[in-house]
Amino acid sequence: MFRWGIIFLIIALIAGALGFGGMAGTAAWAAKLVFIVGIILFVISLVTGRKAP
Repeated sequence: MFRWGIIFLIIALIAGALGFGGMAGTAAWAAKLVFIVGIILFVISLVTGRKAP
């Protein structure tokens, strides 16, 4: 999940540097969304966790 966030972040940085503002904004928004979802899933997995049998 975090790998996709980093990929979108790199795409946003490259697009921003090349002057593609709309594409950079969309890629940055996608990166932020993927990071937030990844953090939420991580916290949920910590809370539920594996229980001892």
